[in-house]
Amino acid sequence: MDVDAFATGVASSSAAGPLTDSELVKRIRAGESRLFEILMRRHNQRLYRAVRAVLGAEGEVEDVMQQAYMNAFAHLDQFESRSEFSTWLTRIALNEAFARRRRLRQARVTTATPDDGGTLQEPMDAVRTAQPDPERQAYAHELHRVLEHAVDALPATYRVVFMLRDVEGLSTAETGKGLGLREEAVKTRLHRARAMIRRAVTAQIGAVAADTFQFHALRCDRVVDAVLGEIARSAGSG
Repeated sequence: MDVDAFATGVASSSAAGPLTDSELVKRIRAGESRLFEILMRRHNQRLYRAVRAVLGAEGEVEDVMQQAYMNAFAHLDQFESRSEFSTWLTRIALNEAFARRRRLRQARVTTATPDDGGTLQEPMDAVRTAQPDPERQAYAHELHRVLEHAVDALPATYRVVFMLRDVEGLSTAETGKGLGLREEAVKTRLHRARAMIRRAVTAQIGAVAADTFQFHALRCDRVVDAVLGEIARSAGSG
């Protein structure tokens, strides 16, 4: 679904263009809860990358994203429009991801599984889309695989900074705000993360970074539908 076309369709004026995040939040607070779908579809990619960077593997990502969206919806009244909604939402997702990682570590300790430093070695979901040029597709896929494996191998403190800054494209200030770090600390961790992966990837990393860790349409729909269903059930029981 074209999320901006959807947003334009629900705007009060046909010439108004896509609704901004702040406008959407205001209308959702006023009772138009269905508009929360626009916010989810607009920010799914960023949340996926942020959460996956913390967890290091796919196993719990969608569940954490759903919980983060439910937390955000339940506390929309706490969002202050003077800050970016995307930053506020990313912070909520990161907090949920860190909490989930702590619980997973504790579960491993309880079952006497050796602690591996928090990097979960669960298999990744292989979600691919058809491309017209199989040769180019295979080449691009290999580059993505090399980069993703190199990022997954980073210590968590460096992985999440690299994911948010170089892959998702957040500014140093946004990354620091989301992680509760000073900008200097973000710069230091990013520099070290890049140094760690430089030997594992090719010079083409810049060209492929923006296309790695894609949150594809089927998964996007699954998360959105689950959250909207939970919101509807909560409204019905209230």
